[in-house]
Amino acid sequence: LLLVRNELPAPGLRLAARSGSCHQCLYQFLAFVPPSNGSLTKTGTASVMVDTQHPLTLMLNSSVGDTQLCKIQYHFGEFGNYSLVVKALTANTETVSCDLIINQDPINSYFPILFAFLVYMGILAVLIVGRLFMKIDPVRNWVYKKLNPRETDRLINSELGSPNTTDSINCDPAPHSWSTASRQRLHSLDTFRGLSLVIMVFVNYGGGKYWFFKHESWNDISQLHFPSALFSRFVFIMGTSIALSLSSMLRWGSSKWKVLRKILWRSFLLILLGIIVVNPNYCLKPLSWDNLRIPGVLQRLGFTYLVVAALELLFTRAESATWEAPYPALQDILPYWPQWIFILMLEVIWLCLTFLLPVPDCPRGYLGPGGIGDFGKYPNCTGGAAGYIDRLLVGEKHIYQHPSSTVTYQTTMPYDPEGILGTINSIVMAFLGLQAGKITLFYKDQHKQIMSRFVIWSILMGTISAILTKCSKEEGFIPINKNLWSISYVTTTGCFAFILLLLIYYLVDVKKLWSGAPFFYPGMNSILVYIGHEVFENYFPFKWKMQDSQSHAEHLTQNLTATTLWVLISYLLYRRRIFWKI
Repeated sequence: LLLVRNELPAPGLRLAARSGSCHQCLYQFLAFVPPSNGSLTKTGTASVMVDTQHPLTLMLNSSVGDTQLCKIQYHFGEFGNYSLVVKALTANTETVSCDLIINQDPINSYFPILFAFLVYMGILAVLIVGRLFMKIDPVRNWVYKKLNPRETDRLINSELGSPNTTDSINCDPAPHSWSTASRQRLHSLDTFRGLSLVIMVFVNYGGGKYWFFKHESWNDISQLHFPSALFSRFVFIMGTSIALSLSSMLRWGSSKWKVLRKILWRSFLLILLGIIVVNPNYCLKPLSWDNLRIPGVLQRLGFTYLVVAALELLFTRAESATWEAPYPALQDILPYWPQWIFILMLEVIWLCLTFLLPVPDCPRGYLGPGGIGDFGKYPNCTGGAAGYIDRLLVGEKHIYQHPSSTVTYQTTMPYDPEGILGTINSIVMAFLGLQAGKITLFYKDQHKQIMSRFVIWSILMGTISAILTKCSKEEGFIPINKNLWSISYVTTTGCFAFILLLLIYYLVDVKKLWSGAPFFYPGMNSILVYIGHEVFENYFPFKWKMQDSQSHAEHLTQNLTATTLWVLISYLLYRRRIFWKI
């Protein structure tokens, strides 16, 4: 709460503000503060609620002549009580002072996070002690007899067909040699997927209503603001899984036509489920076709999967075929040069449409949010070509109506972050994940080779990002933007995805210092967890009526409880060998 006290006899004051997260934005009027009219006991006052997420720049202008009297930049704290006192320093009121006073200190809104961290660390300590007990032979034998994990792994691998981590890509694919090998999944992939999914569920449920668990309004700094990178990591690991699963199915003798039919069916189901999930009229009223949202997360995953999996299937080589690479260091790249040409062509299409497509009443190549951004010059240009293509091909009523830019930039145009143009770059992201999968196939049981190549790819992606963004949030050639799925967003999140996969691969599959729990379990049932958390979002025990809707502690408790429940559900399903695959 900000109370503005005007001790000037005349004139009145106009209070306006601009958020520090709003790039090149117009000041927004907050309140009119009446004059004191010469009274020493009764000053003109006005009270306003101010944003605490980002620093604010407050500007006080005279209501007569719009003369600027003072400007203050300050980062207000949550539930603080402040006064802004405006008074004259000279008799003729030519010199004015604006003093900010703290009437009531803001609360420490981060204490609930610290408490939650300590609780989960306590649970982790209990689990570690339990693991130490598992080293006692009688205890371990009894637990293994009850859980029977080998049968569980046998079922998983027989259904999903992950390749053996110790097999060579060029080894004899005879059924006998394959069946005698110990077929094990790369647990690091499921752990990576589960980690991304669990954080995504927590963020979607509200993230305790903390601003840093929300998506950025427009341009972002990606990995320093990690909610914006979660979906891209999910797309990345999907590409990795494509490389492994297709290799396994073809190794087991499935024809390409049979695999293609499975790809088409799976893509269709993902798109269909996505349309159902993003239009949640389950118990309210019949769904209206007039405002049915068509794009969405699962829809993008389905189409991305279709393109990347079909591309890999089309150009994959039989394992009996050999290809002499002139550069052995590029043996996981050069044999697939047609795929790279296709991906580069897609990226050229994205660049041409983004920067060359004429958009009515908007500058060519516009990448901004519209609204009050860019000093209000292009209020109806949200997303530039990306938004225009969606509104033209899909229709304004069939895309997302409340984009993240609405609050900060006060945009009025609908814009879908899972739109058509951005899907091109999600295909590129999945293709980078596909490359990670090929690396694990080509260099199986060669951990140093795999990890070194992950590092090389990470450096390459990071270098491209540095060039495209000029290492800045707003001033680069192509800013990092999750709403647009800009190519710099893909290279930046791809850079950190390779690093994260490297770390998890080293801990889980190389050194076996970590089993991947608890993230491994939701990673095994990712589709079920994602759809389930969307469908049951507003049902108990995932949500309940809170006593104080402004309390971070209550929101955090509710969101962490809901997220933990989905982890427990996935664990129970794993124990019962139930895996929902489409």
